[in-house]
Amino acid sequence: MEIQNRREFLKVTGLAAAGGMLTLNACSTGAPLAAGTPVSPDVKLKVGLIGCGGRGTGAANQALSADPNVELTAVADIFDDKPTETLNLLSMRHGEKVNVPEENIFIGFDAYQKVIDSGIDVVLLAGPSRFRPKHLEAAVDAGLHIFCEKPVAVDAPGARRVYEAVRKAKEANLSLVGGLCWRYEYPKRAFYDRILDGDVGEIRSIYNTYNTGAARVIESNQNWTEAQHQLRNWIYYNWISGDHIVEQAVHSIDFMQWAMGDQYPVSAVGTGGRQVRTEDIYGNIYDHFAITYQYANGAKGFHFSRQQPNCENSYMAEIFGTRGTGVAPASGEHIIRARREWSYDGEQNNMYQTQHDELFASIRQGRPKNDGEFITTSTMLAIMGRMAAYTGREITWEQALNSTESLGPEIHEWDDVLPISSLSVAMPGVTEFT
Repeated sequence: MEIQNRREFLKVTGLAAAGGMLTLNACSTGAPLAAGTPVSPDVKLKVGLIGCGGRGTGAANQALSADPNVELTAVADIFDDKPTETLNLLSMRHGEKVNVPEENIFIGFDAYQKVIDSGIDVVLLAGPSRFRPKHLEAAVDAGLHIFCEKPVAVDAPGARRVYEAVRKAKEANLSLVGGLCWRYEYPKRAFYDRILDGDVGEIRSIYNTYNTGAARVIESNQNWTEAQHQLRNWIYYNWISGDHIVEQAVHSIDFMQWAMGDQYPVSAVGTGGRQVRTEDIYGNIYDHFAITYQYANGAKGFHFSRQQPNCENSYMAEIFGTRGTGVAPASGEHIIRARREWSYDGEQNNMYQTQHDELFASIRQGRPKNDGEFITTSTMLAIMGRMAAYTGREITWEQALNSTESLGPEIHEWDDVLPISSLSVAMPGVTEFT
C-alpha cells in the first residue's frame, strides 16, 4: 500500500516522531549529467523533491536509500509547513544526505520550476495529479532524470502532453520511472512473466478490483481559504485528482493492462456514483465505479473500485484464459492454475525501494529506463473508465484519447483554484461526453 501520510512514513521507516529543527547545510551545483552515458560512483547525484506530502516524503526516503552517493538539495511545495516536516523526518534517517539550504526551500505554485533550475540531476514529482503534466514537461525540458508518481494526468489533454514529454525523454536518453509500483514487486513480475508467456493460454477476461475504505478528510482550519481547503483535500476534487478511479484505482487497471501486454482496449462502458459519501466535505468525486473494457481480440476487462467504509475489501486481479486461471492479489499468494500449477515462492522485496534502486542504477550505468508509455496508457484507461461512468455512454479509445474535456485550468496562483460552488457531481445519462 502506498505511504499516504507522515504517520505511515514513520511506521514504514521506523523513525521516531520528529523533534527539533533540521540543520541545513550549503550545497554545490554543477553541470547537468550527460544523459545516456555512465556516471561514476564518485559523482554525487543531487536530488530535488516537488511535493512534500506523505508520498513525496516516502519517495525521497527511498531515493536517498538507493545510492550511497546521493543527496537531497532542494524541495518545493505550495504549503509552507510541508517542507519543514519532510526535511526533519528525512534528516533523522539520512543525516548529511539531506543537504538543503534555506534558499533551496521553495514555496508556491512556481516552486517546482525553482527546484528544477537549482542544479539537480534527479527530480521526484509527487505533487497533486493536476500538476503532473506541467511538472513532467519542465523536468524533461531541463534534461533531468525523473521519478514520477501516478497518475500522470487527470484528463485527456493532460495525457497527450505527457505522451509527448515521454517521447522527448526517450530521445534525450533520460530515465523516467513511474509510480505504478506493482511492476517492481518480484512476485508480480514473476506472475505476469508467466501470464505473458501463455501459461493460462489466450486471455478471455480479467477481473480487477480496488475496493477499500474511505480516505481521510483533513478538517479545515478557520484561517484557510476555500482554495487552501481544496488543495489540502485535493483527492476529493476531480479536477485536481481525476477522481479515485484515476488517482488510486489506476493500480488495478494497470494489473489488467500488464496482463494484456499493454495493448489498449477499443471501448469501455460503465457506471458509478456517490452512494455513501454525499456530504459537501467529500468534494465532487464518486465513491464507486464499475467499468467493462472491451479489447480488440474479444477479451473483456471488468474493473470495480469502491471507497466505502465497513464493506468487503478487495485489491487484486483474476485472469481467465483458455488454458487456466491466474490470481494476483495486492498481498498474498500468487497462483496460476493450469496444466502445470504454479505459485510464487521466491524472494520478497519492497517495491517502492526497488523502483528507486533501479532508477539510480540506470543513471549510473548510462542505460536509461523509461516507464512513460505504460504509466500514461494505464492513466488514460482510468480516465476513459471515468468518462464512461460519468456519462453512462460507451466511450471508444479514440474518443477518450482525443477528448477536449479539461477538468480545470492550469493553476498558477491561488485565484486560479475553481470555487467549490462551480463544481458539480457528474450524473450518468445526464453528463455529456466532450
